[in-house]
Amino acid sequence: MSLLAWIVVGIVAGIIAKSAVPGEGPGGILGDLIVGVVGAVVGGWLFNLFGHGGASGINLYSIVVAVIGAIVLLAIVRAVSGRAPA
Repeated sequence: MSLLAWIVVGIVAGIIAKSAVPGEGPGGILGDLIVGVVGAVVGGWLFNLFGHGGASGINLYSIVVAVIGAIVLLAIVRAVSGRAPA
């Protein structure tokens, strides 16, 4: 998948993950979107680890994979940063 596709899918995943995980991230909205982009990579890695395909382009499956990765990563970042849920 191209870098631009990862960024687009990651931003969409970051927006969805931000609404799914309570609280405010350490970087605000921009930080959550960056976590979404990194979460797309994490989601692809997690799905490959469990024997499924990772993100493969701008499609619904890739967005689901990226959202799951972003939620996992965002929950970890918020737990480590010590921010209380809002």
